[in-house]
Amino acid sequence: MKLTYQPFELELKHPFTIAGFSRASTPLMLIQLAHHGYTGHGEASMVPYMGESHQTAAAFLNKVDVSQFNYPFNYDQIITYLDSIAPGNPAVKAAIDIALHDLDGQLQQKPCWQLLDSNPQLMPVTSITIGIDTPEIVLQKVKEAEGCKVIKVKLGRDTDKELITTIRLVTNVPLYVDVNQGWTSREQSLDMVYWLQEQGVQLIEQPFAKTDEAANAWLTERSPVPIIGDEAVQRLPDVAKAEGIYHGINVKLMKSAGMHEAHQMIQKARKLNMKVLIGCMSETSCAILAAATLAPQCDWADLDGPFLTRNNPFAMPGFEDGKWVLSRDAGLGLKL
Repeated sequence: MKLTYQPFELELKHPFTIAGFSRASTPLMLIQLAHHGYTGHGEASMVPYMGESHQTAAAFLNKVDVSQFNYPFNYDQIITYLDSIAPGNPAVKAAIDIALHDLDGQLQQKPCWQLLDSNPQLMPVTSITIGIDTPEIVLQKVKEAEGCKVIKVKLGRDTDKELITTIRLVTNVPLYVDVNQGWTSREQSLDMVYWLQEQGVQLIEQPFAKTDEAANAWLTERSPVPIIGDEAVQRLPDVAKAEGIYHGINVKLMKSAGMHEAHQMIQKARKLNMKVLIGCMSETSCAILAAATLAPQCDWADLDGPFLTRNNPFAMPGFEDGKWVLSRDAGLGLKL
């Protein structure tokens, strides 16, 4: 088996602003694993707040011994091996995991969604995200998202109501809300939740700081809208910790170290009777297809990466009626 990788800078159509920061691009590491005439593709999307970069990804990959990846792949052993190289680094670990799944599907001549026991007929609609911006730019973003079935809105500043009201001037589609730990007052947040419910909001992600379990649990107990843990839920052990603090979890491959552990997180959440949203970072078609293989096992999807970027190096996957379409091609079904 041979591992190769290339750094890539994914450019965003608009500066992406959330409660804490703004950026115009996202560093990626694109990897390939070649084996027996087939090539599996993977992707690490390294958003700044997660602490990974081209430099850290390259340093990690240079330590990876691909002889550890014996076929058929034992994903539990593989993630244990990757974690033994260095703690953290979930995005570059996800890139390896995604490439292995793509390769696995090609070797078996099966699509990845079949390997992971998903039913394409259960694919949820995916939301398109609108970051914090001026009313004029918000309206432009809504226009660009015309035809989508759900809009996801980034909140967490004192302009939250203005942003929602602006969107409601031009569309009545359901909304998802991501506060990105931006709220601080319990009472004000509960008032806001009821107002958001009146505006057609169907879920709220990470209202308070991930470390403030008491405040998040307080709001979850009182909220008529599902409260979803995002930054507070990174990998598998965090799912059990989220029980009683949130109604559900947001699973992202770049947090979970890939498809295998994301699948385990979904199964664990179901055993705990928790809801599941599958989300993404700024990603190309590669990582989005990887997440889409698991989306039919989730309640909601927020897999909008290719819609928000300028220079996706891969072909756009099939998308119909607000949903990603899973093909029967072997592996991820990624088109170069």
